Amino acid sequence: MKAKAAIVGSGNIGTDLLFKLQRSEWIQPVWMIGIDPASDGLLRAKALGLETYSDGLQTTLDRGIRPDIVFDATSARAHVRHAKLLREVGIQAVDLTPAARGPYVIAGVNLGEHLDSPNVNMVTCGGQATVPMVYAVNRVTKVSYAEIVATISSKSAGQGTRQNIDEFTQTTGKALEAIGGARRGKAIIILNPAEPPILMRDTIYCQIENGTQQTFRQVEKSIHQMVEHMKTFVPGYRLNRDPIFKDDLVSISIEVEGLGDYLPVYAGNLDIMTSAAARTGDELVRFRFGKQGGDRA
Repeated sequence: MKAKAAIVGSGNIGTDLLFKLQRSEWIQPVWMIGIDPASDGLLRAKALGLETYSDGLQTTLDRGIRPDIVFDATSARAHVRHAKLLREVGIQAVDLTPAARGPYVIAGVNLGEHLDSPNVNMVTCGGQATVPMVYAVNRVTKVSYAEIVATISSKSAGQGTRQNIDEFTQTTGKALEAIGGARRGKAIIILNPAEPPILMRDTIYCQIENGTQQTFRQVEKSIHQMVEHMKTFVPGYRLNRDPIFKDDLVSISIEVEGLGDYLPVYAGNLDIMTSAAARTGDELVRFRFGKQGGDRA
């Protein structure tokens, strides 16, 4: 038995998520809801046999449609409205926007938490990629300050991403603290117009409190373990180079290559977000069906 899902948002993220959910053992995508009947996402969803609607979530719910789970891939502002609507009718939501109406879930770190929450927030693509690295350092030695610079191809930044720049920096920074464990966190995003388009690349800086050689060895081992863990659901996740240690500073550089389900492989920022959301959705449904949920990394 599979849970029936609706995807709200027919842009890049929603469409890529559709392809991933079609491979799920636990979730069946049945509906896609958008606002533009000519959008490529709605056209593709219809061709794949989904029921499609172009008049928004409210009107769809008014028709009496009640998915078991909803994935919201719209914008932070839109999700504020959607979260209220879904809560009122008792439908669990996976929020792929930085609206943060529910608790943060970073799939590589705290997947098994908040499984009974009516709304879980997937933070941001930068958060899904970098928070696990900060967590990997912090589980060895306390991180007093974490700063991340997420660089993505301008071509992989759709309308929703561009509308959510402020929310991206705020939500990612908070997740570095709440999930990564840093006392203070800061996030920066760069849209790179280079041709050919670059892969998603993130640099993570961690100020630590115990910069000994023994600590550095333990931190490096923890980082490599986390990279292998991330690869279990994001195969294109990898280190650009070995971590660099200087005094009490750890510098980590990663890149994410996408699977190419909907967009080209350079759009790793979308791929890690949709991969994390699909994996989280699976765990939410497994929990609902009384199966074993994921553990903290």
